[in-house]
Amino acid sequence: MAATAPMKPSHIVENSFVKALAESSILNSVPSQFSFANDSKGFDSDSIPIVDFSLLASDDPDQRAKVLRDLDNACREWGFFVLINHGISDSLLKDIIEASLEYFELPKEDKRRYEAKSSSDPIKSGTRKLLQDIGENLELEEGYIDEALKLNSCFQLYAANYYPPCPQPDQAMGIPAHTDHGLLTFLIHNGVAGLQIEHNGEWFNTNSPQNSILVNTADHLEIFSNGRYKSVKHRAVVNKEATRISVVMANGAAPDAIVSPAGPLVERDGRAYYRPMKFIEYVETMLSNRFQGKSNLDCLKIQDDTELKTRC
Repeated sequence: MAATAPMKPSHIVENSFVKALAESSILNSVPSQFSFANDSKGFDSDSIPIVDFSLLASDDPDQRAKVLRDLDNACREWGFFVLINHGISDSLLKDIIEASLEYFELPKEDKRRYEAKSSSDPIKSGTRKLLQDIGENLELEEGYIDEALKLNSCFQLYAANYYPPCPQPDQAMGIPAHTDHGLLTFLIHNGVAGLQIEHNGEWFNTNSPQNSILVNTADHLEIFSNGRYKSVKHRAVVNKEATRISVVMANGAAPDAIVSPAGPLVERDGRAYYRPMKFIEYVETMLSNRFQGKSNLDCLKIQDDTELKTRC
């Protein structure tokens, strides 16, 4: 049960209600409206890719070439990586988590005063650096991604998630399996595990080093790369013992950007594997559940050279 996460895509669970429910002294089982039978077991793995952000700016061509390969492999094979040496201090990451927890303690009317109108420049600059390096891995011209996706006015979303202890974690789910809209999603947490990613049909726990940032590739990067990079399916599981706080920073194209497979990649592949859609329209259809449980990506995939898959 997550404070900000839906148990179904069309239903947002109110933070104050979930918190009050979890803190109730009589709660010893999961209420029926939150019941979500699942097998939340995940495998631990030492194979989850690690990308050293500092080496992307290295003057040593061999070092930089290696980390570019690491980034490319992570996006192709896992759709997920652990970002280290990113330049954000331990104290700042800790402050973000603590501020998020304080926010959850506020009355609903006080929360509205903190609704952000824009995201911080360091997040934007770090995202653009990673995307530029991804563009280099895709053998696109310098600046192609910035121009095609209008990154000067890119979409950003900041969200904090509150997962209280659950009396029956095998009967509830923090957030069911899903993929993200956008290009890259960044996540930090308070040290309590819970994020799982799907890889080759199996679920893996994400165990990250201190001061690292978890990064996953999202739907629009899969579209833009014409399927080279995959939008990874992930979920959040709950536990009996500890409250988990996570902070998510989602990054996408400009709202009015029409996202389609990059032209040079279509030329190389001989065809586009996805049809274009305006970024904001994609987000709105996902949030409205207009596709009734079907993946937006599936609805944009082109079946073959001459026929579009039936539109959802």
